[in-house]
Amino acid sequence: MKTKVFLFWGIISALIACSSNSGDDELVTVPENPIQIDDEEEENDDEIEPFKLSELDPSLPSFVSVVDDTPEGMQWVKVDALSDEFEAWDDEKWFNSFWNYGNTPVSMRSENSSVVDGKLNIQATLDEGSSKWFQTARVHSKTKISYPMYTECSMKTSSISAFNTFWLNNGDINDRDEIDIIESNANPTPECSDQTTKPSNYPWTPWDFPTQMNSQYFIAKSGVTERHEDNFDTRMLSEANPNKGKTWDETYHIVGAWWKDARTVQFYLNGEPAGVVTTNQDFTRELELIFDLWTSEECYLGGLPQKEELNDNSRNTMRVDWVRTWKLEEN
Repeated sequence: MKTKVFLFWGIISALIACSSNSGDDELVTVPENPIQIDDEEEENDDEIEPFKLSELDPSLPSFVSVVDDTPEGMQWVKVDALSDEFEAWDDEKWFNSFWNYGNTPVSMRSENSSVVDGKLNIQATLDEGSSKWFQTARVHSKTKISYPMYTECSMKTSSISAFNTFWLNNGDINDRDEIDIIESNANPTPECSDQTTKPSNYPWTPWDFPTQMNSQYFIAKSGVTERHEDNFDTRMLSEANPNKGKTWDETYHIVGAWWKDARTVQFYLNGEPAGVVTTNQDFTRELELIFDLWTSEECYLGGLPQKEELNDNSRNTMRVDWVRTWKLEEN
């Protein structure tokens, strides 16, 4: 049986689990802010010259063409098993999983994932009359990987209120490592987007979701979970970046993560550094790459779409143009 993987968000002192066998799970949010954006990164705005995403070297991580932070004496070596231009569905690289997020109308099906016109499609469709009316899919890599490595994909999200994700995970809800490169909802519901109805201490910003990256990590051991997030935003990109300020469903964005070592993950967006998370304990597992599309009524996730939106093929599909992965090795 394939290993189940789990993605969920915490609400300050209490964890709301979104897995099919969620249970009591103590959440430990890192007490000191681990998000570290170096001064060098902040200075990159002045160093970056205007560029086009289509002109970035596809044989290397996108940031190498923009701000080359590759360590001296090291090289990026392509991992073919975790890279795909999606000319066709490849059973040697990918598989579907079918566990459902708890307390949601989500139902995972292989029929809702496909490769069409050179892109991996994950589509939300309507099962009218069912309590699991949000039909969708989750796609995993068959190969696992650990640090030091870098992975990125070019993706355009759906335009319904749903989380479009690219993440790494292995384990179960109580014992797992997880790196969420992006969880984006380009069209949260008006109710959830209305900032005036939220308390001043509301810890999430669904009104920013159309451009917010929502990157984070989890390390769960024996039911105790450490997590923290880095909420980079397309509006934070340099003036040189062609995707500055663009929403997730407006165009294709390149999202990536450099898993540097046992405690450090550097995120990237469209070739530029997009925040760092540093853990308090070590990552210890090899992880799968995962894509999925799902929804929840909770406002911190953006709220549920209108059912009729799932019948609109111009809005209901997350698309991945390509995914590319490299290991960092000595020259």
